[in-house]
Amino acid sequence: MPNIIDGLSMDIEQTNIDKLKAAFPECFAEGKLDIDKLLSLCGEYIDNDFEKYKFEWKGKAECLRLAQKRSTGTLRPCPEESVNFDTTQNLYIEGDNLEVLKLLQTAYYRKIKMIYIDPPYNTGNDFVYEDDFADPMARYKEVTRQTTKSNPETMGRYHTNWLNMMYPRLRLAANLLRDDGVIFISIDDNEVTNLKRLCDETFGEENFAGQFPWRKRTAKSDVPFGISQDYEWVLCYARSDAFVACLEGGTRKYYETDDLPGRPWRIHDLTKQTSASERPNSFFTIVNPKTGEEYPANPNRTWAVTKETFEQYYSQNRIVFPGDYDFLNISKPALRYFKEDDMEKSGNKFGYIPASTNLPDIVGMTQDGTKEIVSLFECKLFGFPKPVEFTKHFLKMATITSKDDNDIILDFFSGSATTAHAVMQLNAEDGGNRQFIMVQLPEMCDEKSEAYKAGYKNICEIGKERIRRAGAKILTEVGEQNKQIQIGGEEKTLPDVGFKVFKLDTSNLKTWDSTPVTEDDMQILLDRMNSMIHRVKFDRSDIDMVYEIMLKLGVPLTYSVGKIDVNGKTAYTVGEDCLLLICLADDVRPEDVEAMAEYAPAKLIIARDSFKDDTAMANAHYILRDKGIELKLV
Repeated sequence: MPNIIDGLSMDIEQTNIDKLKAAFPECFAEGKLDIDKLLSLCGEYIDNDFEKYKFEWKGKAECLRLAQKRSTGTLRPCPEESVNFDTTQNLYIEGDNLEVLKLLQTAYYRKIKMIYIDPPYNTGNDFVYEDDFADPMARYKEVTRQTTKSNPETMGRYHTNWLNMMYPRLRLAANLLRDDGVIFISIDDNEVTNLKRLCDETFGEENFAGQFPWRKRTAKSDVPFGISQDYEWVLCYARSDAFVACLEGGTRKYYETDDLPGRPWRIHDLTKQTSASERPNSFFTIVNPKTGEEYPANPNRTWAVTKETFEQYYSQNRIVFPGDYDFLNISKPALRYFKEDDMEKSGNKFGYIPASTNLPDIVGMTQDGTKEIVSLFECKLFGFPKPVEFTKHFLKMATITSKDDNDIILDFFSGSATTAHAVMQLNAEDGGNRQFIMVQLPEMCDEKSEAYKAGYKNICEIGKERIRRAGAKILTEVGEQNKQIQIGGEEKTLPDVGFKVFKLDTSNLKTWDSTPVTEDDMQILLDRMNSMIHRVKFDRSDIDMVYEIMLKLGVPLTYSVGKIDVNGKTAYTVGEDCLLLICLADDVRPEDVEAMAEYAPAKLIIARDSFKDDTAMANAHYILRDKGIELKLV
């Protein structure tokens, strides 16, 4: 008989167990994992040494259980707050990022190219991410009705609370990264040490890619010890060694010349800062075979090659002499590098230069981020936002070689949505197809803040409006640039500036209330049973259910959803090629199932309530089985 879709997110624990069973079946006895045997197979033998290096804090084990606890939530679509809901490939999700990350596991597992987050810095203020292991969804409902809480140092668990907030979220985020994916995390001095240790454990210390210092201001602040903390940090961890950071441009300029069609090249100094006594084989006179002009080596700065290597390079057309090209201003022979050499050396197929931890001045400071907010809203609605150029720098680093591959960028502490702004802006500049997923807790704005006075009740309202305004501005700018293109020039493609809004809520499916009842309360039990006759909550729509089914079956939320009529009954197609066909209508009969099967979906999902009885359900199962279509029930 068909499988039933429950109202829970991906079972991460069972998924991991299944992987282990497939790889190490001998480590399971009566369904239980023998951890000692597993370790021994990996060359780790138990020696009861309790003095091993560990990173521990109170609540760590519970955090891991919390990360793997299945969510009872769903994401409900909100077309009225979206832009281009039916066509956009971008998402904006309102909700507690811990629950949202759980819900994204099935549909976006190993699909995210880059994550950038700017989490709370644990300064003692605005600490709302206080998780509840017993009932996370109930806690979320409570938080959205409150203002922020602080995490002062006097609490005694100052660092512990912050670690307990970050650890489960990073564990879930790691699951989403592609093999060539990367995560960038902004942080200040308060927690940079703990964050580094946390990431070493989560992503593996061998995948630490770099730590970028960012100068956030020039004005000095009044702080303890008299040392102004003018820098923040960005930690970078790769998912695996498949990630290679690259940047375009830099100091490398490539020339394209008629004598070498299709082979762009650059030049490099052919001398080396070593003396003749250190490199006697490189102390010789180079003669230009075409002109006979001589270029003797300097006793204090010899050639970088021997005479034999020079002759080899010359035969390969890798030596450039003064006068060979009018546009080159050189006074001595130089070594020619072809672009394909750089491609092989840098480890990427485009030949971009490797990135550096030294951030260029163009990334800006906090004041630049503030100016951008003021420019869009005409008032300061958000404190200390990152500049767009700052985020764009890391976007380029992670996606410049795959900008056309629909890379997904995730930010689950999206704040004012700078990351979304940067993705749209960069796509407009280089024609890329990057997509974004923004996740933000709808933290209440202080009633005394400029944001609240301007009509924005929570941070999500600011973020969504910023994307709308920034998107409109970007489209106007691209349109103006296209008007000025010369004859024969190529117009820039208009970037996707839309976004689908989803909001975290409890599942659309009712759950059984297992609270014990006494014999005197049998009516309560009967009422519970009657309430479960129809599994879908009365206040939820078909579209709510369609997107929950997509989430639970691992279908990205950006897939198209169409509404069709089948024998007078409403059904919904998901995906351009009808990956799913969903019907929640009443009284579905065999002839209806036959008609739905004509759309050739991979899966047909029908509500249990849609069938008159078990016989009708069984008939549907056999009809679809014979056609190779899987039936699932909700």
